[in-house]
Amino acid sequence: MYEGIVQDLIDEFGRLPGVGPKSAQRIAFFIVQNENYDPATLSELLKTVREKVRFCQTCGMISESDTCGFCSDPRRNGAMICVVEEAKDVLAIERTREFRGLYHVLGGAISPIDGIGPDDLRIKELMSRLASTEVSEVIIATDPNLEGEATATYLSRLLHQPGLTVSRLASGLPVGGDLEYADEVTLGRAFEGRRSIS
Repeated sequence: MYEGIVQDLIDEFGRLPGVGPKSAQRIAFFIVQNENYDPATLSELLKTVREKVRFCQTCGMISESDTCGFCSDPRRNGAMICVVEEAKDVLAIERTREFRGLYHVLGGAISPIDGIGPDDLRIKELMSRLASTEVSEVIIATDPNLEGEATATYLSRLLHQPGLTVSRLASGLPVGGDLEYADEVTLGRAFEGRRSIS
């Protein structure tokens, strides 16, 4: 434990998601020890982000305007919507360059333990989009964990309607992985999602 303001700085960085005690300490020490680094730049940037960044009114993606770049792009396929938990999931999917449709960010996943139910997510907004547009497929791309599976199951039942295809991202073995280290659920899903190669 350090004293005074240095410990306060470490504690503040430690409150950020994904930043553990050691990382928080490293960041704090970098700021304290590096005289060439101007923390005012970071401070101003954080202030500007807080003032300018909002969520897209259509899909819930992070944006600097009322409509994000994905929703306003006429080259995207409006007949397909990929439903994700968080905005960072959109960026992960975009890196694959495989999906050219639109997105819908739920803002989390159903988690009764954490007190998050369907009403706490952007599910009503998704249903409104489906009612007002010509969507033919909804791809559910929630995380392959307990909360993500619960959310996917809930959505698949809710979205069961004529003319709408509801699909789920496949899951299974990672490239470069070994079968002996795969858990039963992952290996089972790999068998379920197998495809013909001949």
